[in-house]
Amino acid sequence: MTELALHIMDIMQNSILANANRIELRIYENHSEDMLLIEIIDNGYGMDSTTVNMAIDPYFTTTTAGKVGMGVPLFKQTAEQCGGSFHIESEPGVGTRLVVTMKQSHIDRQPMGDIAGVMSLIVAANPDIDFVYKHTTEEGEFVFDTKNIKRILEDISITDPKVLRFIREMIQENLTEINNNQ
Repeated sequence: MTELALHIMDIMQNSILANANRIELRIYENHSEDMLLIEIIDNGYGMDSTTVNMAIDPYFTTTTAGKVGMGVPLFKQTAEQCGGSFHIESEPGVGTRLVVTMKQSHIDRQPMGDIAGVMSLIVAANPDIDFVYKHTTEEGEFVFDTKNIKRILEDISITDPKVLRFIREMIQENLTEINNNQ
């Protein structure tokens, strides 16, 4: 994968396949400490410890669509290749939490990519799931919560093209604002 947003989308797709109805994405960027942390939390089926250990194997998948599951192993490799770490904790019936850290300035660290596009796409494809995206930098914090957006919209669908365009633009503008001096 060429950008971190694609890794994030892949992991969020795993959460959706695990029947999560709430998925949180938290990104913490700290340039002065040279640290990037990405955390994805869901309330899906969860996994037992054996399955968690197998999840990092590229030849393990729980889907019937393919014989390999490259998303998790590739994200793990990216984190470790960039001087960071990769950790999954999960509990059956409760959900899963994935935490990735890496050096912000590492030469092999992929760019963040189009996180606003990923979020608007995943919301459009899964309107019944509540998504929370929290992005924190030294300059500020931005929180996007589809539950709040749906409440404001009342009778307008969150999948309306105008709403999705607004969501994407709002996320892009807020990310620009909290990354202003980076």
